[in-house]
Amino acid sequence: MVIYQEKSLRKKSGGRLKALRKKKQYYTGSNPTLPKLGTATKHKIARAYGGNKKVRVVEEQFVNVVDPKDKKAKKVKMLNVVDNKANKLFVRRNVLTKGAVVQTELGKVKITSRPAQDGCVNGVVVQ
Repeated sequence: MVIYQEKSLRKKSGGRLKALRKKKQYYTGSNPTLPKLGTATKHKIARAYGGNKKVRVVEEQFVNVVDPKDKKAKKVKMLNVVDNKANKLFVRRNVLTKGAVVQTELGKVKITSRPAQDGCVNGVVVQ
C-alpha cells in the first residue's frame, strides 16, 4: 500500500471536502527505512525530489563517537542496542534511530544523527 502524504479529504467535523484534483504520484511517500545493527556496512541510495539522491543506512557496524571530555572523535564498533525511546520493540530488533542508546567498546553511546536519512551513525558518550 502506498503512503499518501496529501491533505485529508475530510473536515474536522467528519464532513467530506471536494477534491480539487486527482491524486498525483509526487504526493506519495516512501516506506520507512529501519537501519539495523549488523556485521557489515550497507547503504542504499534513494532518488529524492528533483533527481537528488539520499543515502540511507540499511545495516551498520560502526558508530562515530565524540567524547565530550577530550572532544575527540573515534570510530567504534557497536555491540548491541540497549534502549530506544522511539519504540521499545526496536531494542529487540536492533534498530538504530536518533536517540537510541547503543553499547559499544567505549561504553554506552547515544545516537545523535538520523541514520535512515543522513547516511551515517554519529553518537555521544553517555556518562
